[in-house]
Amino acid sequence: MSHSKMRKAGMLSLTLCLIGIMAFSTFTPRQPAYAAATATIDGSTKYQTMDGFGFSEAFGRAASMNGASAAAKQQMLDLLFNTSTGAGLTIVRNIINSDSTSIEPNAPASPTATPAYVWDGSDSSQVWLSQQAMSYGVNQIYADAWSAPGYMKTNNSEANGGTLCGVPGATCSSGDWRQAYANYLVQYIKDYQSAGVTLSNVGFVNEPSLSTSYSSMVMSSAQLANFVDVLGPTLKSAGLSTKIVCCDAEGWNLAQSDINAIASDTTANSYVSVFSSHGYTAAPTFAFTNTNSKHVWQSEWGNSDAWDPAWDDGTAGAGFTWAQSIYTGLTSANLSAFLHWWGVNTSNSNNGLVSLSGSTVTASKRLWAFANYSRFIRPGATRIAATNTASGLDLTAFVNTNGSLAIVALNTASSATPLSFSLQNTGVANGASVVPYLTDANNNTAAQTPLTVASGAFSATVPARSLVTYQISGSSSGITPTPTTPTTPTATPSPTATPSPTSTPVAGGVHVAYQVANQWTGGFTTNITITNNSSTAITGWKLQFTFPGTQQITSLWNGQFTQSGSQVTINNLSYNGTIPANGGSVSLGFNGSWSGSNPVPTSFTLNGASTS
Repeated sequence: MSHSKMRKAGMLSLTLCLIGIMAFSTFTPRQPAYAAATATIDGSTKYQTMDGFGFSEAFGRAASMNGASAAAKQQMLDLLFNTSTGAGLTIVRNIINSDSTSIEPNAPASPTATPAYVWDGSDSSQVWLSQQAMSYGVNQIYADAWSAPGYMKTNNSEANGGTLCGVPGATCSSGDWRQAYANYLVQYIKDYQSAGVTLSNVGFVNEPSLSTSYSSMVMSSAQLANFVDVLGPTLKSAGLSTKIVCCDAEGWNLAQSDINAIASDTTANSYVSVFSSHGYTAAPTFAFTNTNSKHVWQSEWGNSDAWDPAWDDGTAGAGFTWAQSIYTGLTSANLSAFLHWWGVNTSNSNNGLVSLSGSTVTASKRLWAFANYSRFIRPGATRIAATNTASGLDLTAFVNTNGSLAIVALNTASSATPLSFSLQNTGVANGASVVPYLTDANNNTAAQTPLTVASGAFSATVPARSLVTYQISGSSSGITPTPTTPTTPTATPSPTATPSPTSTPVAGGVHVAYQVANQWTGGFTTNITITNNSSTAITGWKLQFTFPGTQQITSLWNGQFTQSGSQVTINNLSYNGTIPANGGSVSLGFNGSWSGSNPVPTSFTLNGASTS
């Protein structure tokens, strides 16, 4: 074929092809663009009330933190507790030591003999850590014993298992040590009170089906319930309102029998406030039965693989993996609390959210997975209904006691997911700001460009393999969350407060900030900060004010209070009696009751002088 004919044939073929394309375009309808997936947040459907998120520093980790440089200590504390730059964690779990460092290291002559308690005021730096946590507003300190002292047990050792003498099936020649052990736990709580720390929760056993070479105590479900029958009334007769947590099983598959035993024992059931389990032998992927509406905690979980700070590398220690576990625990097991094992670790393993090596502090992505929940879902929040039509998107929503809303979206897909959020029965007003906080490979709970609620909705895109929390201001009248009762701090006035006659006078320049942090029907929580703007340090202080209404303080931390009618007096404790000059401050707080209204006091005096 000639070149001329080839060109003509080519032009003819191209013309026919174009005609075909035009015909197809003319007669074949265009495919519609896919619409964004929808998400519905409905405040009329409520689930569990939240107690919070936390960690432990047992077995010397608190001492490691306290022994670090001042700069490293501040960095670690901020990473764990700061609600602006850190995880904002709200529960600290301490160990009640049972070895030679315990408060009763030497055996009395008998279970009924007078004990010789020893209190060093430090408790392996756990007192320091508790006080530091409280300075960030934490008021849930959970003290848990891995074992009773060895002389109270069948094997005469605080390690290697053994059972508390006196519970059914555990007879010892030394006698029945149940009441002595209950008294020992009460004394431990009082020792912490003497340091200004209110223990909100107490546990008496850890992983009771497991015998280990370190502190451990083995007890059957029936034996656990039997000891609660002794511990509960002992706490009550001592005037303590510290709540009992039971029973920190090793895994989710082992806890139901303990719960059944407690539930079937009328006395034990009336004293246990929280059912707890760890996540080792089985993860919290299902809800317990027979809980009688008590709160459920996942109280310990970690893994000892080599330190891995990654977000999404497919390992058990990755931040993304932990975000999935938290989501499953909250939605499938109805958890009110989710605790990691250690907060800070020094052994270069994933058992810590944060690594301390010398003076170097490194946060893992696990910490930021927790932060996307804990910083925005505060104690007392209520989980509400959150559904969506997207594939691979895990969604939860919570309303806080101040009316703010936290929506947490975990995108497990490999592509970004556009969503249109519909807010129903949430109390969120049109025009409300929606601030997304993103955690992924490149971001650590980082604030993104704010969005705005319009016509009860807003639109957003959740990046691939990411965790995003949408924080939304709201109206406290929209939803009324149920306040958290099992972990509300209930302090008994400390006997170590500095009496007011030793206080130095206040010449002026003192400011008192009184803020109602949470309020619900009949109850409220208030934070108070006393700032010394003068040029002279204050040594010993007495704060006084008058409630304008019917308010009554029910518990207070970081101070000793008395109330006569509407008149309130709060004295410092032994550890916070000095307020430095030139902007130094102390913080305290209380829970209270009210009826009718809850007006704020308008005037305060410190050591008899008026404050601003």
